[in-house]
Order: sequence, then structure tokens, then C-alpha cells
Amino acid sequence: MTLFDALREDHRTQRTLLDLLIKTEGASDGRDELFHRLKAALQQHAAAEERALYIPMMEHDLTQEKARHSVAEHHAIDELLETLEETSYSSPGWLAHARRLQEQVIHHLDEEEQEVFQLAGRALPDDQKRRLAETYREAMTKGSAE
Repeated sequence: MTLFDALREDHRTQRTLLDLLIKTEGASDGRDELFHRLKAALQQHAAAEERALYIPMMEHDLTQEKARHSVAEHHAIDELLETLEETSYSSPGWLAHARRLQEQVIHHLDEEEQEVFQLAGRALPDDQKRRLAETYREAMTKGSAE
């Protein structure tokens, strides 16, 4: 399994959690649980992905700009998560923020899968891609233990 396979698996989980989250209503336990699961999944994934993918990409001229762009998108997603956390679940604005989060995350995941992975695939040697998959899985395991 390459790093890209591992990342795609987590992307599927994130898409599912986002779909479920925007179907929730009001100040429900389900909304609270899904939001916290999604927030943890996104933050853990971003930290592990930056370590396993974006730091190595920044070492290559071909992929440096795309890596920086993707890390900036992680920060924008974090800001939306903060906005959601500060907004009451029963507020009409909460769902609008959640939809904006979904749009931004889906845009980010699609861009990674359609552009970033191809660029990184050209820049990084095969043996490094396999090693980085381990780095990613270790970072995800470590992140879930915290």
C-alpha cells in the first residue's frame, strides 16, 4: 500500500462524516457526536498528512508550491472548524458554516487526489512513497492515542 492509498481511505471516511453531519438538525446529540468525530478526523489527518506528504514535497521544486497551497487549505479548514465550534448547534448559521466546511474539504480532497498525488508521484521515488505510508500510519495511530 502506498501513501496515496492510505490517504484515499481516510478521504472516504471524511466525505462520509461530512455527508452525515449536514443531515443533522439542531442541538442534537448526533450533531455533537458527528462534529467532534469529524473535527478529530480532519485535524489528525492534516497533521499526519503534512508530516508524511507535504514536508517531503516541499523538498522538491516541482511540488513545493502545491504543498504550500495544500497546507494553507488545512489552515482554512481549521478556521472553519473553530467557527463551527463557536456557533451554537441550534443557530441557523451553523448549518451554513457546516456546508461551507463540506465544500472546502471536498474541494481540498478532490484537488489532492486529482493533482497533488500525481505531482508527488512524479517527484517522490517508489521506495519513499512506501516508507511515507508507514510514516503516515504511525502519525495517525499516534494522533488517535492522544
